[in-house]
Amino acid sequence: MMSVSGFGRRPVRALCGAAVFAVCSLCCAQGGGPANVSARLAQGSQELMRGDCVAAERDLRAALAAAPSLAQAQGLLGICEKRMGEPGAQAHLEAGFAKVTDAKLRTEIGVELADYDYQRGDLDHALPVVRALVSMNPENIDILFFAQNVYQDMADDTLNKLALLAPDSPRMQEVVAERLVEAGNLPAAAEHYRAALAKDPYLPGAHFELAEAILEASPNDATAQANAEKELETALRVDGESARLECEMGRVTYLQGNLDAALAHYQRARQLMPGNEDALLGVARILMRQEKAAEALPLLQQVVGADPLNGEAHYRYAMALKATGRTDEAQEQIGIYQTIRNARDKVAHVYEEMNRRMKAPQDEEPDAGMSEP
Repeated sequence: MMSVSGFGRRPVRALCGAAVFAVCSLCCAQGGGPANVSARLAQGSQELMRGDCVAAERDLRAALAAAPSLAQAQGLLGICEKRMGEPGAQAHLEAGFAKVTDAKLRTEIGVELADYDYQRGDLDHALPVVRALVSMNPENIDILFFAQNVYQDMADDTLNKLALLAPDSPRMQEVVAERLVEAGNLPAAAEHYRAALAKDPYLPGAHFELAEAILEASPNDATAQANAEKELETALRVDGESARLECEMGRVTYLQGNLDAALAHYQRARQLMPGNEDALLGVARILMRQEKAAEALPLLQQVVGADPLNGEAHYRYAMALKATGRTDEAQEQIGIYQTIRNARDKVAHVYEEMNRRMKAPQDEEPDAGMSEP
């Protein structure tokens, strides 16, 4: 992984493929303004596309002299200045990225701006640009790849600071535990959570995370369920009530076979956060167990609408549709579920190759991996 110091950083332009300057002529044609300004802008964009930054800079500066607020010229001039190592690049790139409205041109300017910040190790400035690029291009593989590098560098940078400032702190133990969870070593993670809590019994969030690790390691073990429930009760006293905590309590009591208590926890989670998908799914799961498919349908429909990639929701929605006689719709949902499951299997395989363990989705199929109460 790329280091925070910048060693081994690949320019983002190399990651994001060919430039898109062909759109510039279209932008100029649509931009209006004096003919000379448009001509200079068009000429500068063509020169930049050919790699002649010296000539492009001359024409773009001429366009800006006549129209100082021309966003396209500011962004393209910033690209020229960046590639030639001249001052002023950051200001012009930022101005162009903020004001240009054409999506392709704004993406190109943003890519150059993100590269400018990233190569200098300025992750704080690179991050909001990367987020905007991902929002604009949610399926661009190269931009997503670059984004995960930035996020990982920021995480590594923060971890390094924490390790230097407080290597023996409860938070450092918590970080180690989280890394072990990612690696799939839940028993070891639980021990580090316990070590963190031994240093600070009131460490925010730690009791909840310990409960999750305990339950995830042995969901059908009565002792694990009881220990997880105890930690969640402590988390309630330390952290206060939350939808997340109520959902986890609902899961514990559901595994223990206490459907009434589980339903109460999930309903309370819905009161705290009405659109919480775990709460909606938890209530629907219980209603299906109680053979109340018609009541579960609107809840499941809400979940699949909010999270189209939730495999369990699609599966349970299919079962509820089938139970209410809507077999064609049920079959369609089964098809969606199978597509999601196949995609997850492929991703899991990639994670295995990286010696990492992707946390398996809970209860992909009704009551999978749990005892019948």
